[in-house]
Amino acid sequence: MDEAAARLVRQAAHERGLKAEARAARLLEALGFSILASRVRTKAGEIDLVARLGDLLVFCEVKVRADLDSAAYSILPRQQRRIAAAAEAWLAEHPELADLNARFDAILVSTRGAVEHLPGAFEMET
Repeated sequence: MDEAAARLVRQAAHERGLKAEARAARLLEALGFSILASRVRTKAGEIDLVARLGDLLVFCEVKVRADLDSAAYSILPRQQRRIAAAAEAWLAEHPELADLNARFDAILVSTRGAVEHLPGAFEMET
């Protein structure tokens, strides 16, 4: 694959990711959550969505793959640790939210349009 073709593939994947994140945000809002932040970048890594419902703060990873199973299996332990570290970094910058209950969710999106919300998809390691 030449450089131009590779760039188009990366651009298409980026666009799919943005659309999946927007769809995930709409799903969380439909469930009553307020979206506090999206595409958060910290020194530890990126968080796709940060949402709040009452005293619950959710750090949400959005995965888009050909099917929901592939999306679920793509959230590897290494990535879970990175997301947890990014959440800690984000909370350090938002101490007013540090006393809330926190949870790590995943929203899986298939390229065929299926969506699945996994509350508590993984736990933060202690």
